[in-house]
Amino acid sequence: MVAIISPEWPAPSGVLAFTTTRTGGYSTEPYKSFNLAQHVGDDAEAVTSNRDTMAQWLPGGVSVQWLNQVHGVAVARAPAPQGVTADAVWTDQPGVALAVLTADCLPILFCTRDGHHIAAIHAGWRGLAAGVIEATLHSMPGSPEDLLAWLGPAIGPQAFEVGPEVRRAFVDAALYAASELPDYAFLPSPTRAGHYLADIYALGRHRLQSAGVAHIYGGGHCTVTERESFFSYRRDGETGRMASLICIKPVQSHS
Repeated sequence: MVAIISPEWPAPSGVLAFTTTRTGGYSTEPYKSFNLAQHVGDDAEAVTSNRDTMAQWLPGGVSVQWLNQVHGVAVARAPAPQGVTADAVWTDQPGVALAVLTADCLPILFCTRDGHHIAAIHAGWRGLAAGVIEATLHSMPGSPEDLLAWLGPAIGPQAFEVGPEVRRAFVDAALYAASELPDYAFLPSPTRAGHYLADIYALGRHRLQSAGVAHIYGGGHCTVTERESFFSYRRDGETGRMASLICIKPVQSHS
């Protein structure tokens, strides 16, 4: 049985969202077993079988929009060519599931209160610092205050040791935006002088709130320490990817 994680958020009933875990698929080590990425060296047929399984959890007629993620700030509007180079994607079209792949980076899902617009973001630290959240908000119609945001499974703060250049990137960005970076977003590393334990969830919330998004849910997992549930690039190096998806359900015809 494949386990998935469904957001606990007040999304409208016409919006479906979930994140996959690593369990219940066809891939073998080091991608065992529900790897959904085709670019990591896994057997292509196993990945196709895993994606076919995932498609069974989506309403009939829904297609999946996949991205070529590069830790940047480009935002695509779906439907787009499969594998379009972007790290965020949005749509107002029913029947298109927006997907981002992660294995430590932060997946962020958006929907408007009325369920008419949705988005998915792949937010590693580079993308967060460079403004992928803000770029997505600028690309979408409407107001950030009307959005619900959900933070999917990512690397936890006790496992995410970073160098001073990472902290400096966020401090500089916060100063530029005239906002205050939370102290707990970067705590001194207890084992390595001059390094920090970064809280990617806190960083994501800070950037969302600074951009006007007030309704934020999720967070709290750790892809590194929850080995049985999640892939982790930092932990394993060669590994698979989970997918976080969101779609506006197609209107069912009763004719």
